Amino acid sequence: MITINFLILLLGLVFLVKGSDYFVKSASTIAKKLGVSEFVIGLTLVAVGTSIPELASSIVASIQQASGIVIGNVVGSNIVNIGLIVGLAAFLSPMKTEVEMLRRDGYIMLFAAVLFFVFALNGELSIIESGLFVLLYIAYTFFLFEEAEKYEGKLHFKEFIIYFFKFKYINSAKQKINGSNRNGNSDSGDGNGRLEGGFAKDIFTLVLSCAAIVIGARYFVEESIFFAELLGIPDTLIGTTLVAVGTSLPELVVTVSAARQGYGNIALGNIIGSNITNIFLILGLSGLLYPINVAEISLFFTTPVMIVISLILLVFISTGWEIKRWEGVALMVFYAAFLLVLFSMS
Repeated sequence: MITINFLILLLGLVFLVKGSDYFVKSASTIAKKLGVSEFVIGLTLVAVGTSIPELASSIVASIQQASGIVIGNVVGSNIVNIGLIVGLAAFLSPMKTEVEMLRRDGYIMLFAAVLFFVFALNGELSIIESGLFVLLYIAYTFFLFEEAEKYEGKLHFKEFIIYFFKFKYINSAKQKINGSNRNGNSDSGDGNGRLEGGFAKDIFTLVLSCAAIVIGARYFVEESIFFAELLGIPDTLIGTTLVAVGTSLPELVVTVSAARQGYGNIALGNIIGSNITNIFLILGLSGLLYPINVAEISLFFTTPVMIVISLILLVFISTGWEIKRWEGVALMVFYAAFLLVLFSMS
């Protein structure tokens, strides 16, 4: 019986990860054929591509009101992303870093982690706080895509905060949506009102991959909860370890592959962007469905660990503007120590 549950768990994870991969590819192809601008594709599909497993599993867990899985998944994924994935990638090949990684994205990542901790102090992430997270994510993505040229090299954390509180992203969204509509009306098809070839195949792939994500997320979360109850351990712990590592596989593959090919800055950018997405978008959308209860272990241990490892990463980024092999080893040792303490507390 337990063997069958474990196989269903693994199968759900495979469906979730591979379904996410095909969903992004097919959706991007369809968007291009419909004349949607590259901006909108990047803003929606590419930006959240590797975070779709976390998004799907967290939303399913939220619907089932398994708050421990939601929080554990997001916080655990962020710790895994830095401790295990960045650590392993830097160990394989030192990763070059840039000033913007620290002063813009790095500080926003740290801000997101601290803001979540502040919101969680009362033991709950409310619907209003979740809505603010979603607004922050929308502002962040528009800030990256829309405002790069305006700030002439000063696209930093301070400018992002000003941009957010002045609600500039609302006008940016309206302009891009209107621009996309015009492009869609003029550019789609082949001039005779027909779409490019292979459209039916892309739609079929999209539907199948979407079904795979839904099915995979459902069974992965259900079996995770089953094992949590069977072993008598909190669902927060399962979310922080099993679910977090499982849903972080796309980041692992992308980051290690990029680092081995010498594209460490792309790999690191993917991780930092994923961590921001996990808190602002995934926690935000999950909390909009139902308020999320925050367990004591999340408030007093795993979330502070997430903040500390984020700070360590920012320090490593700025030391010679390279994450060295020994720093990668240090991150992996930190992650291993985190797991030992976590399991000793259960």
